[in-house]
Amino acid sequence: MTIATPRYKYALLVEYDGRDFKGWQKQLNPPVRSVEAVLERAISFIANEEIKIICAGRTDAGVHGLNQVIHFETSAKRSERAWLLGVNSNLPDDCAVKGIATAHADFHARFSAISRTYRYRIYHHPLRSPLARFYSHWCYHPLDLEAMNIGSHYLIGEHDFSAFRSTDCQAHTTIRTIEYIQFCKKDGYIEMEIKANAFLHNMVRNIVGTLLEVGLGKESPEYVKHVLESLDRTEGGITAPPQGLYLYDVEYPEAIKPQFKDYQNCFRI
Repeated sequence: MTIATPRYKYALLVEYDGRDFKGWQKQLNPPVRSVEAVLERAISFIANEEIKIICAGRTDAGVHGLNQVIHFETSAKRSERAWLLGVNSNLPDDCAVKGIATAHADFHARFSAISRTYRYRIYHHPLRSPLARFYSHWCYHPLDLEAMNIGSHYLIGEHDFSAFRSTDCQAHTTIRTIEYIQFCKKDGYIEMEIKANAFLHNMVRNIVGTLLEVGLGKESPEYVKHVLESLDRTEGGITAPPQGLYLYDVEYPEAIKPQFKDYQNCFRI
C-alpha cells in the first residue's frame, strides 16, 4: 500500500518595490524579472522542490505591493520561522516576506479574497522631488480635491467599469463593486484609497487619470458619470503612472483568514 506524502499549505504576506520588476506575473518568452519569479525561486530553494505560488492580485510593472498575499503548497516540512528566514535570505533587496501563517485547507489567496484595497499617491508640489519620483505621481498644478471627491461618488457601488479597463484586460466580466473611494492630504501628498471586491486591469490608474481631469478643472464632476456610462475607455482620462500605485490590503472571510504572526516573533529562538 502506498502512503500519500503529507502536503502543507502556507500563506505569506509580501512587500515589494515594483520599480525594477516587469510586473507580478512570470513570463518566460522572453524571460523578464517578475515578483512571481523571484518568490517562486526563493521558496523552491528552501522547499528543495519546485513550488508554484498563487497571489491575491497581479500588479503591473512599476506598481508596489505593501501587503500582497500569496499561498503555496509543499511536501516539505519546515517550521514557520525556517520558511520566513530562509525565503527572505534568498530574495533580492526589493522583495521581502513580512509574515507567514499555516493556511486553512480551503484558503485560496485569489479566490477566497472578498475585497482588495489600493492606494494611489500623488506628490502635489510645484517643484519635483528626486526622492518621490519612484513612489508617487508628481502633479504640480492646483487640484480641487472637493471636486474629485464629488466625481468619485459616481463610481461607488456595482457598475460596468468597461470605460476604466485597459485594452489588454482579459476579465470575463467588467462588473465590479466599489465600496468606497476616499482622499487624504498630508505632508505634500494626496493619497486616494479605493476598496472594491475586485479590479479590472489598469482600473485604479484609469480612475485616477479621470479624476485628475476633474481636479485640474478641465472637466466637471459629472464628467466621471459620463465616462462610466459611456463604457468607452477613450472617453476617460489618462492612465496614471504606475509608480504611485500600491496594493495596500486584501480582505478574507474570518473563518479562513490567515493569522499572520508578528514577523519579529519569528526571530525568537
